Amino acid sequence: MKNIVLLLVCILSFLSCKKEEKKPTPVKIIVPEPLIKYGYNLDKFTVIKDTILSGESFGTILDKHHVYYPTINKIAGAIKDVFDVRRVRAGKPYTILASKDSLEKAQVFIYKHDKINATIVDFKDSIITAIRHKRYITLRERKVTGIINSNLSVTMDSLGLSPSLTWSIADIYAWTLDFYKLQKGDSFKFVYDEKFIDDTIFAGYGDVKSAVFNHKGQDLYAYRFIADSIKNIAEYYDEKGNMLRSQFLKSPIKFQYRISSRYNLKRRIAYYGNRIKPHKGTDFAANIGTPIIATASGTVLESARRGGNGNYVKIKHNSTYATQYLHMKKRKVKKGQYVKQGEVIGWVGMTGNTGGPHVCYRFWKFGQQVDPFREKLPSAEPLKESLKPAYFKYIKPLKYQLDYNKLPIKKPDVLQSIVQN
Repeated sequence: MKNIVLLLVCILSFLSCKKEEKKPTPVKIIVPEPLIKYGYNLDKFTVIKDTILSGESFGTILDKHHVYYPTINKIAGAIKDVFDVRRVRAGKPYTILASKDSLEKAQVFIYKHDKINATIVDFKDSIITAIRHKRYITLRERKVTGIINSNLSVTMDSLGLSPSLTWSIADIYAWTLDFYKLQKGDSFKFVYDEKFIDDTIFAGYGDVKSAVFNHKGQDLYAYRFIADSIKNIAEYYDEKGNMLRSQFLKSPIKFQYRISSRYNLKRRIAYYGNRIKPHKGTDFAANIGTPIIATASGTVLESARRGGNGNYVKIKHNSTYATQYLHMKKRKVKKGQYVKQGEVIGWVGMTGNTGGPHVCYRFWKFGQQVDPFREKLPSAEPLKESLKPAYFKYIKPLKYQLDYNKLPIKKPDVLQSIVQN
C-alpha cells in the first residue's frame, strides 16, 4: 500500500512538472522590406547622391561614373524629345544608381528639377528611356493677414513668408495697385495652399485662392477662377466679376521703385547747355539688380547692347503696341523668344548714358513713341455674362472666409432634413 501511495505521488509530481514546462518561443525572422524609390529597389544599386558643379555637364557626370562618350551621345540622342541634357544646371541635385560591384558603373541618372519634379534617365538595358517623375504632394490651406508698416515685401518677410509668395500677391494686384504708393495702415488677407511631400516636407506654395487688400479704406477683392475650361487658365476677378489683369502692367518693376523722370518732349538738360532734349521714356529708378518684367506678353524684337541705350530689350505685343526697356545690367531673353506678361526679362543697371540705376521704359504705338500714362490702353477680356451666376455662387463662401476668418456653415437641405427625421 505504501508503495502504491509513493507511486501516485511520483506520477502527480511528474504531471505537475510537465504542466509547468513552458513551450519554447518561436523565433521570428524579420526580413526588411526593400527600399523602393522612383520605382527602383535601391538595395540592388549603389546609390550616389551629388550636386551639379559649375562647369559640369551631363556628359562629364556620366563619364566620371564609367559611362563613356559614345554611349553618352547615344543616350542624349535617344531621350532628346523628353529631356534636353544641355539644360542641366549647376546647383541642381542628382542621384546616380550604379551597379553594385567594384566598378560602380552608372545605370540610372535622376535629375531633380525641384523638390517635387524629377527626370529619370534609364540606360541600364539596351532600351534607353527618360520619364518624368512627380512626387505625391498634399495641400494644406493657410490664411495670412498683415498690416503695412513700410512696404509689402518687408511686411511679408516679418510674417515669415517667402519672397515667392510676395511676388504672387504682387502679380495679382499689379494692375490695380501701385505698390510704391501703399500707405502705412493698409492691410491684406489672403488664403493660399502650402505643398507638402509625405505630409511633412515643405515643398513650396500652391495657388492663392482669394485675397483682399485694403488700400486707402477701400477693399480690393481678388478671387481665382477658371473661366475657360478648355485652356484651363485661371484669372483673378473682383467681387463684381471684373478681371483684375489689364493688357499692360502699370510698371516694368513690381515694387520698391520711384519714377525719376517722365515722358517729356520739352525737357531741358543743363548738361547739354539747357537745350531741349526730348525724353521719350519713363524712368523707373531702382537698385541695381532689381528684376525688370515684361508689361505685356509678346515676342522679343531686339535684345542687344547699343550706344546710349546700353543693354536693352524691345518686345512686340501686337500690330499696334511695342515696349522697350533700357540701361539693363544684364538681359535674360533673346531675340525671337516669346515672353509672358510679368516674366523677368532683365535686371536694372547703369549701362549706356545714365546718371544712376534705373530702367527707361519706352512705349510704342504704331511705330511712334508715346506716353503710356496718357494712353487709353485696352483691357483684358471680361468674364462672360453667362458665367457670372456660377462665379458669384463660387466666390460667396470665399468672401465670407475672408471677412469672418472662417467658412460658412452649410445649412442642410430642407427636404433632406425632413426625410432624415
